[in-house]
Amino acid sequence: MEIINALGRRKTSVARVYLSKKTSGEKTIIVNERPLEEYFPSEILQTIIKQPLVLLNEVGNYSIKANIKGGGFTGQAEALRLALARALSKINPEYRLPLKKEGLLRRDPRMVERKKPGRRKARRRFQFSKR
Repeated sequence: MEIINALGRRKTSVARVYLSKKTSGEKTIIVNERPLEEYFPSEILQTIIKQPLVLLNEVGNYSIKANIKGGGFTGQAEALRLALARALSKINPEYRLPLKKEGLLRRDPRMVERKKPGRRKARRRFQFSKR
């Protein structure tokens, strides 16, 4: 089996995933040349990333290498989840329906709103003083 690649985005994070059949003796998920548990020490973020694999009962069957840039931990984890779901749907078209039903193939469009001039933040105004 050749290497399947996919792209996932969330907020300002971009994740590129390279998926191939697992050969014996190698780590399952490598993120930026580090094991998943080292890069994402939080158990919650690890479960978010593994969601598509758990849903399809494919945990441990694939060797996953990921490069992530930009954003924070949560954005990176969700970008990786989207990229992983897209790669799995490329491998087997039958996986698409359960992933889509679970909402894992949808890109979350929410971004940080820009700061406007004359305001303290994007919408917060400076305190009004009557006198």
